[in-house]
Amino acid sequence: MVSIITVNYHQNSMTIDLLRSIRAYAGPDVEVIVVDNGSTEDYGDLFRAEYSNLIYIRSEKNLGFAGGNNLGIKQAKGDYLLFLNNDTEITAGFIFSMRGEIERHADIGLLSPLILYFDDKRKIQYAGYTPINYFTGRNKGLEVMEDDQGQYDHTTNETGYCHGAAMMCRKTDLDRVGLMEEHFFLYYEELDWCEKFKRAGLKMAFTGKAKIYHKESMSVGKESPLKTYFLMRNRWLFIRRNAPLLARFFFSCYYLLIPTPVAIIRYLAKGRIDLAKAALKGVMWNITHATKSNDLGIKLPTT
Repeated sequence: MVSIITVNYHQNSMTIDLLRSIRAYAGPDVEVIVVDNGSTEDYGDLFRAEYSNLIYIRSEKNLGFAGGNNLGIKQAKGDYLLFLNNDTEITAGFIFSMRGEIERHADIGLLSPLILYFDDKRKIQYAGYTPINYFTGRNKGLEVMEDDQGQYDHTTNETGYCHGAAMMCRKTDLDRVGLMEEHFFLYYEELDWCEKFKRAGLKMAFTGKAKIYHKESMSVGKESPLKTYFLMRNRWLFIRRNAPLLARFFFSCYYLLIPTPVAIIRYLAKGRIDLAKAALKGVMWNITHATKSNDLGIKLPTT
């Protein structure tokens, strides 16, 4: 059985669209779990109207992407776990193809499909990632904004990282790899999770045999202090948790001397003092918190 886990955060209509696509295309032997993050009301009946056997988990506190998915993992009974963003919609044969590929490749720890933009279903959002350069904290997506012309229809290969919008793994692998790290809260948590799978000797993989549509905008998303804070904070936190000592030292110097001042100056030039403050706050968090993740003592935000 496949357990599908999705996290809803004040986007009921999107979650309903996802449930409708699951009902239409998932087939039998599927368990669906919706984790309602930071919910002020119980929307279980609303979602069950679209998928009757739904497992609904309400969290009055916003636990973030990792915390919400971890709640779902603890309830899941499937042999395979499929993590889907609630702003995605699956396609015909999607579950069958994902499960088939992970069954055929025992060395795959996490598997992501070809992700296409919902607004233009020909345009590729994800067809794999390059590895992250530990000295700069950067990597690249492959074939982003290129047209899907069937070039990946028969492809399954190793990739640098999987995409958090759609990932599948075995429950047995999770038992030894562990849950997502909740102190990331927003951004980089799935990349950090990929690193945990790699340290367990498992590969990250991409398959074009399964496709999914993602409603994320093709244009640059709206900047906000919350987004800026977590992107600046977690880029450094990811390196601190996963890079070798020399790379950590180099990145720290580089990050403080180049990307941080550039970002702050850019925000100030745009009159966005709020974003400049958020960027500085995200960087300062890493300076004022312990290196070891289990000593971080992080208080998660509620919004």
